[in-house]
Amino acid sequence: MRFRAKIVDLACLNHFSRVINTIAKLAKTCTLRLTVSKLYFILSDKVANGGVSMWCELCQMEGVAAEHNEIYLELVPENLSRALKTAQNAKAVKIKLTNKHCPCLRVAVELPSLSSSSRIVTHDIPVGVIPRRLWNDFREPSVPDFDVSIYLPVLKTMKSVVERMKNLSNSIVIEANLSGEMNLKIETDLVSVTTHFKDLGNPPWASEDGCQSSAQGRDLENMAEARIDIKKLQQLLAGQQVNPTKALCNIVSKRIVHFILLHEDVSLQYFVPALA
Repeated sequence: MRFRAKIVDLACLNHFSRVINTIAKLAKTCTLRLTVSKLYFILSDKVANGGVSMWCELCQMEGVAAEHNEIYLELVPENLSRALKTAQNAKAVKIKLTNKHCPCLRVAVELPSLSSSSRIVTHDIPVGVIPRRLWNDFREPSVPDFDVSIYLPVLKTMKSVVERMKNLSNSIVIEANLSGEMNLKIETDLVSVTTHFKDLGNPPWASEDGCQSSAQGRDLENMAEARIDIKKLQQLLAGQQVNPTKALCNIVSKRIVHFILLHEDVSLQYFVPALA
């Protein structure tokens, strides 16, 4: 697959940079899936083995070749983040896939110049091409059959609470119900701390038959809970630069917490397994 893309709008470029910065905070390496219409950043650690999973989807820049219309690449997102730091005041950024000595994403940053000629800074970011036989390992994870789905409080407030709790415990209990209430709790031999959030609201998820699957047959006041690694939650809250218009959390009791951040053309899903 040949891949070429160009960003000329400064607001779009800054938005794209914030997404990449977020990915770089969450994953040391990840899979980049390129299709005709979208970009995907995927982290597929096995949740069953205690690892987190991530699925980030954003609308594609124009310029992807239609032949062999997708490809999967392994890359270090921090390298792409560093390359884009030189593009803060760029006139344009071109990204293309090259294969001279090894597969690379070439990021060419066109900078403003006092002369008539442009200054171009080029970064070659090594990538690994993932063979087609492994593509099924990187498909979009299904939304878990959750017990409770709830909108998150203001993320800055939640981040502040979690950072304080991180000094007291290595794990945190997230519990919520279908009345828009959520609690963050830590419990140790020396201290027990709970922060309460109310009136958050619950998303109207619908099942295939049109019924609201999350509320069906469940006591609205009954809490669903999961204990997770507090560092993994803090990593998400501290690293996100997406500034979502909607942020929500799905809880499968004692199994998994599924976070979803939405902003315009970006969707970021983050799966954190529960601790035993």
